[in-house]
Amino acid sequence: MKSIILFITFVFISVFSVSQDHKKYGIDTVEDVPKGLKIGEMAPDFSGTNQNGEMILLSKSLEKGKVVLIFYRGYWCPVCNRYLKRYQDSLDLIIAKGARIIAVTPEQEEGLEMTIDKIKPGFDMISDKNNQIQKKYDVLFKVTETYTQMIEDKLFANIAENNGMDEAFLPVPATFIINKDGKIEYVQFDPDYRSRATVKTILSNL
Repeated sequence: MKSIILFITFVFISVFSVSQDHKKYGIDTVEDVPKGLKIGEMAPDFSGTNQNGEMILLSKSLEKGKVVLIFYRGYWCPVCNRYLKRYQDSLDLIIAKGARIIAVTPEQEEGLEMTIDKIKPGFDMISDKNNQIQKKYDVLFKVTETYTQMIEDKLFANIAENNGMDEAFLPVPATFIINKDGKIEYVQFDPDYRSRATVKTILSNL
């Protein structure tokens, strides 16, 4: 009996700890907590218009080689901007490996333009209308009111407004490598927005 009580207590503490960790990164644990797609799964196809007005279809892009799919949060996120800039600086190395980058964001045109001004990307940037791509890759979460207010206070950005939505949603800033057969070969997925896949790691997995 004592061992059962100890086990239940351990499970409760573990769940509570995970819940608190998620909330620390703005994830509303009352809603579904995203888990991200896994290595070996087939990558859902998607389409979207890039910053040059061109229609980008994942399946078409994969005909030319592997795709490094990056989800980022918005122009207001300094970690995202540094991350994307590193990939832009190493773009030639990624292309030399026969791959291309597609970056997906919930932010709409005005915010996207500000991100583009910051990093001057040579790769495709797609604004995810109605969060459909993020849902397919199970990276989307509802943002807590506390975190939303913190972003307004510290970074002077309204997440919902920047995304053209009534409520604030964001992606876990995950990175996927998808092979030509449409299968996911590599995943970096961490609710901690500061934890990202390095360019070196991506290159070693291409």
